[in-house]
Amino acid sequence: MKEHGAPEYHFFPSDSAKVIKQLGKDALLKHLERMLLIRNFEIRAESAYLQGKIGGFFHSYMGQEAIQTSAVGVMGQNNWWSTTYRCHALALLLGATPNELMAELYGKVTGNALGRGGSMHFFTDRMLGGNGIVGAQIPVATGAAFTIKYKKQNEVSVCFLGDGAVAQGAFHESLNLAALMDLPCIYVIENNQWGMGTAVARAISVQPMAEKKAPGYGMKGYTLDGMDFFNCYAGFQHIFEEVKTTSRPVLVEVVTERFRGHSISDPGLYRSKEDLQQCMTKDPILRYFQALADTKILDDAGYQEMDQKQKDLVIASMKFAEESAWPDPVTLEEDVILGGF
Repeated sequence: MKEHGAPEYHFFPSDSAKVIKQLGKDALLKHLERMLLIRNFEIRAESAYLQGKIGGFFHSYMGQEAIQTSAVGVMGQNNWWSTTYRCHALALLLGATPNELMAELYGKVTGNALGRGGSMHFFTDRMLGGNGIVGAQIPVATGAAFTIKYKKQNEVSVCFLGDGAVAQGAFHESLNLAALMDLPCIYVIENNQWGMGTAVARAISVQPMAEKKAPGYGMKGYTLDGMDFFNCYAGFQHIFEEVKTTSRPVLVEVVTERFRGHSISDPGLYRSKEDLQQCMTKDPILRYFQALADTKILDDAGYQEMDQKQKDLVIASMKFAEESAWPDPVTLEEDVILGGF
């Protein structure tokens, strides 16, 4: 197999000081609060899984919090959002409560999908589900973009996908259709370096992905630093305005790192402890906090207080899930559409 060296990324040019000034103190603190809620939710849910309270699959978003937090922060909740099975963060950002999401993980009737979906299938009014099949959400997001155009709505469709999905046929067919039809869709590749346990360089033939692949579909490509909230925010702001103005699709690659294995059952033996420790020094939450500390917006005591508040919310959601009822087996076939030939 042909090996490739580390790609040279050309990140979207941004100025963190300019973004900080634009957002202001209240918005900056709100974004940090959201990232800390995501981090604490993943930590506590992982703990519950290891205690046997949660079953099935579980994919943590730890390390990638800056990406979807900045995207939703820029574009707001009133667009159409599609994502992968790594869907806990997006559901929280789009208004789902820690209680309903934790109860869903526990399989309880008070859960986001009545305890039937589990970790990979969260939904909100504007989130078209977490998707358990690699690349399954890409045609769905493309269809949402077609609906936006057909109804002449001032919205966009945003599709998050992993680097491993770039090799799927659904990716290429969807981008081809979106380009042909001028659909307002933002395809965001969250390149966390590992498609399950295979390094991206051994699975995807060209890198950087957006920069190299977008021209083949006649669309623009952008690369963002997924460990830097401010770079993501500036990049998504530019891209969002561009797509709303042109109604043309855009391909984005966000270069990031996940702090856990592909799923909770993945020991991550394909990367060394030293490599993992090195990537965790780029923690997007700590980098964000440092920027706020440097500008005197938040000190360490304020950060610890905010972190504790989010931790308490998640612990309360675990209590809610524990005390919630199990689904009644009598309801098992409700809402199930039975098809035949």
